[in-house]
Parts: sequence; C-alpha cells; structure tokens
Amino acid sequence: MLSACGIVSAIDTHGGAGKGDFVSVKKTHFSRKGQAYYIVGANFWYGGYLGAASGVGERARLLKELDNMRALGINNLRVLAVSEKTEMKSAVRPATTAAPGQYDEELLAGLDFLLAEVAKRDMTVVLYLNNFWQWSGGMTQYLNWFEGTPALDPNVTNDYDGFMKKTAGFYRNAAAQAEYRNVIAKIVKRVNTITGKPYSEDASIMSWQLANEPRPGSGAATPEEKAVYVKWVDEVAGYIHSLDKNHLVSSGSEGLAGSAQDAQLYQDAHRTHNIDYLTYHLWPKNWGWFDSKDPIGSWDGAIAKSRDYLNSHIELAKKLNKPIVLEEFGLDRDGPSFSVKATTKIRDRFYREVFDIIYRRASKGDPIAGFNFWAWGGAGRAANADYWWKPGNDFVGDPPQEEQGLYSVFDSDVSSLLLIKEYADRLHAIKH
Repeated sequence: MLSACGIVSAIDTHGGAGKGDFVSVKKTHFSRKGQAYYIVGANFWYGGYLGAASGVGERARLLKELDNMRALGINNLRVLAVSEKTEMKSAVRPATTAAPGQYDEELLAGLDFLLAEVAKRDMTVVLYLNNFWQWSGGMTQYLNWFEGTPALDPNVTNDYDGFMKKTAGFYRNAAAQAEYRNVIAKIVKRVNTITGKPYSEDASIMSWQLANEPRPGSGAATPEEKAVYVKWVDEVAGYIHSLDKNHLVSSGSEGLAGSAQDAQLYQDAHRTHNIDYLTYHLWPKNWGWFDSKDPIGSWDGAIAKSRDYLNSHIELAKKLNKPIVLEEFGLDRDGPSFSVKATTKIRDRFYREVFDIIYRRASKGDPIAGFNFWAWGGAGRAANADYWWKPGNDFVGDPPQEEQGLYSVFDSDVSSLLLIKEYADRLHAIKH
C-alpha cells in the first residue's frame, strides 16, 4: 500500500480564496493558482457518505482513502452531492433528501467534512447534483414525487429504453424542475458547518455538474426531445452561474453515447457559454464492444472503438474550443470476477491504453484536460456472496445498481495503483 506520509500538508480552510485559487478555463485548458491544472481523478461518489459523523459515516476510513489517493497523485474527486429517497432496491440508502424540502443534515454535514479534508490535501472535487440513473433516486424519483408515477428500476424491468424515455420526462416537468432548482440552491448556497466557508467561496470545489450522465431520452430520441434537452442544459447551467460566480459548470454527459450517437446534439448541448468544459465517458463492456468472457477475441475490436471514441471527442472539443475531461471509464476484473482476489491484467492493459492517449494528446497541447477513472473502491469490501450491496455494507466504487467489485479499484490492486501513479506523474509534469 502506498503511503501518503510526507505528502499531505494542512492548509488554512478558513481564509478567503483568491480568484486564482479556483480552477478556471484558459482557452482549452484548466488553470489553478497560476499553473496548468491536469485532472488525475477518481470517481468517489460515496465520499460525502463516509464523511457523516455517525450512521453510515466512516470518517477514519475517509481520511485513509483521501491520503491514499493523494499519495498516488490523484488531485480530483467526482462526488455525488445529493440523493433521493426511493423504494427502488438498486438505490443507495440512506438518502440526503427524504422528500421535497426534507434534507438529512447529517449526510449534508458529511459532505462538509469531505470538502474540509479535501482542502487540507489541496485536492478538488466535482459535485454532481442529480442522476439520470436510478442508483441514487435521481430523475425517476423526481417524477415519482411530482407525477405520482412509479420510480422505474431498470434492474427489475430490464427495459432500459423504456426507462430512458420515461426518465427524460424530468426535463419537461415544471414542478420537478422547480424542486431541482431548490436543491441546487440548497447545495450551492450552503455554508460549510465545519469550516464556516460558503460552498460558493470554496476553491476546493472545481465544478458543479448538472447530473450524472444526463441523456435526452433513449437512443431513438426525437428532435423535440433533443431540443428540450439542449434548452435544459443551457438554462440550468445558467441558473447555477447566477448563484455562484466562482465555479465552473459542466453537464456530466457521456459524450456521443449519451447523446443518441448524435455529434451535432452533443455540440449543441455544450456550445452554450454556461457550460465551461466538456465531459465524456467510456464503457466498452457496457456498450457491447468488449466481452469479458472472451477477452482475447474481443480485445482488438474493443480497443479500436475505444481509441476512436477517445480521440473523436478531443476533436469535438477543438471545434467548441473548450477543455474536455474523460470523467468515467472502466473494465472488470479477470475471469470475469467480482472478487478482490481476482487479477486485473486486462483492466490494467485497458487503463494503459486510455492513459496513453490522454497523456500523448495532452502533451501536444490538445484540449484533453485529464481523467477520472471509475471508481475508487479503496478499503471497502463486498460483504455478500452474490456481491450485491445491502444497507449496512461497505460503500465501494460500484453503486447499488451493480455488483460490488465490478469496476472498483481497491487498495490491494497494486498493479492498477502503480499505473495510476505513473500517469499521474506524467500528467502533472505537463506545464502548458
């Protein structure tokens, strides 16, 4: 296990942040404290949960996880800010929001604690404010509240097209949108109970994100659905900027995979000046490119498509003259297996391919600003023989809609950790 000893130094979290302390966009790159800022990041959706003082909180574990990530050169965490209480089995419990306007202050204080500790380690966070998918309640739970329709769980129905089409109704529901803005204001205007610092003045927050993987609908989204989505991205991002002049705003989009494979739609949704940088995700197994039961036979095709996906989005970023971050990607363990004891040779090979493209393009000055791998499992371990999470179990990188161990990077995955450290050092050395 790599130690953070000697790396972490405390900084004053109470003092006022200067404008240069915030991550900003300079043409197609990020800047922070007058220096180029490349993202070497992890998805750590449950960070605020671990920060709670009691209940599901595990503050000692959180500090250990942050120290270990910091020692690897990880400087950015992508974190879930809010969750919605739901009856769906494949969603996390507890939730920050029991019902419209009813918040669990202890869980929100957990987010305060996370931000205070992130600041001490000179890291930054991206906070996403909703979820297109059901594992945190998300948009389908908003529709349950305001339409009275069932919160759809595609893990149960196995109808993902139907789920996506229905969930996109969130963008058109006036009551849901009004409540969503209430939630945004609740978080963006929050004052940290530990540091006394308003979130809007906290330079350890890099970006507000509209949602995790918002989509216009199913893969067969209609022109009307696409237009509604484009308008929603622009208006909600503009609303966040109206509350907070210091921070960047991003969409959380997967890229073309989350845009009905429509490059024009992706550009239209992200052209607005209210979106400061682009995001995209890469999931070769989920998208049917890679068969983990036939890793050798499916590798060449999967990696060719992955390379094209990675590079084509960098070209789209050039067209829009904005930075882009690959903020999710992953592959499962050898076997395939969910066991922490399984090797990660195929995943490591995939990570190296991804990291190499990002590093090479970034070193040439192209507008790729870094990555967040999915996801940090750290010291968490699956408790159940079937690897499905139940309340009271450890949180890991895989949320409750997926088996624990599917895509997590654990603290015992030495080869993966060393690979992350290798490319963290390379990216951090880029000066332009």
